[in-house]
Amino acid sequence: MKRVLAFDFGASSGRAILAEYRDGDLRCQEVHRFDNQPRQSEGHFRWNFAELMANVYLGMEKAGPFESVGFDTWGVDFGLLDEGGHLLGDPVHYRDSRTEGMVELARRILSEEQLYAATGNQIMPINTLFQLLALKQSQPELLERARRLLFMPDLFAYALCGAEVCETTIASTSQMLDVRTGGWSQPVLDAFGIPARLLAPRVDSGSVVGTYQGARVIAVAGHDTQCAVAAMPAPKPGAAFLSCGTWSLLGCELDQPVLTEESRALALSNERGANGRVNYLKNIIGLWLVQESRRQWQREGKDYSFSQLEQLALEAPPLQNFIDPDAPEFTPPGDIPGRVRDFCRRTGQPVPETVGQVTRCIYESLALKYRFALTQLSRATGQSFTALHIMGGGAQAKLLCRMTAGCIGLPVLAGPVEATALGNVLIQLVALGELADLEEGRALIARTQPVGRYEPEDTALWADAFHRYQAILNQSATKGGI
Repeated sequence: MKRVLAFDFGASSGRAILAEYRDGDLRCQEVHRFDNQPRQSEGHFRWNFAELMANVYLGMEKAGPFESVGFDTWGVDFGLLDEGGHLLGDPVHYRDSRTEGMVELARRILSEEQLYAATGNQIMPINTLFQLLALKQSQPELLERARRLLFMPDLFAYALCGAEVCETTIASTSQMLDVRTGGWSQPVLDAFGIPARLLAPRVDSGSVVGTYQGARVIAVAGHDTQCAVAAMPAPKPGAAFLSCGTWSLLGCELDQPVLTEESRALALSNERGANGRVNYLKNIIGLWLVQESRRQWQREGKDYSFSQLEQLALEAPPLQNFIDPDAPEFTPPGDIPGRVRDFCRRTGQPVPETVGQVTRCIYESLALKYRFALTQLSRATGQSFTALHIMGGGAQAKLLCRMTAGCIGLPVLAGPVEATALGNVLIQLVALGELADLEEGRALIARTQPVGRYEPEDTALWADAFHRYQAILNQSATKGGI
């Protein structure tokens, strides 16, 4: 029996998942869960790295013996090491305001067309390139002191075994990687004056990079989205995926990147998958809207569970008002329900007043944005999609899954809920030689993990709502994902 430990860091919490694998039987258990609460420190919104590492050590202690360990996080964020290998301050969180205006500044250096042609990344202010540009503007002395940049999953691995590497999937979120070759884009680095010495040697997903107390430290797909896609259960031709958690990433797997001007204009992104293929996708704000709304209601003294919010949404009248989830006002923490009302008021729609009405508006708007993104993917690739796999926390949001199936007019296959951790585990098992490749791993997931199925309902009502929604998107003057 092989025992592997997967650390998965989400927006508000981290988890240590211990997996045991023997003769085609895979069993997983959560051995440790801990808060991941970024905080204001030294003028910026930052990760609390020391506290998170303390929880990593505690999770390993709770797990007992294991053969290997791997880390996945969201993309784009990084830490800087000095000459002595010490962290130059806690890593800054992508929700920090320091990147405001950086895309506009970058356009004066390299056009969006040139930048997209070089990297294939959807141009978002949170991308690593724009974080570095902000650092050059406000703290150039810090960048001069830095010897090495490590993305967050690689930084956790470094803290355990001292390996300074850059795993490819996490690098592909940076706006600095050439998605065609998998190497750093020298024209981009040169244009923005990013020192090549900062960037660690790249390694493929599944590389063993060191050891910690006898266990192998494996660079899994550091980008949590790519871990989730790695665990997509035995996808059939024509299937699209939706990794749905705090963020929603809706896309499909391709053999080659799509770098057309149309693709750039549609704000579609080419990222490297754990299996070496291109994950062609759209970034959409996801369950963050419900999570942060719930926190706002808690601040107001009203504590609802997610199941209670779903029930209240079911009781609200359908298809009354919609938002663009990717409008910039929905990105920062704060009063999301108030911003939902303001958006509806500004766009001439009925204003949702109750908790149920706001929650329903968010869920319906997400389903409509998924249809919008799926239409764009189909247009850019020429593919007709046959089903949508929803993985991650969104797979257990039954109302959202049902709405999405009706809205897109396709079957929705929901699960696994723990796709990110499972993908992390599969990549480790391949690296240990227990699985031949990720395709065998996906077949294992299909055989051992529950997957729900939702058939399209009320498609005519959703089609009418989608026409109204497109007009609202145009009216609000937002452009796709952020």
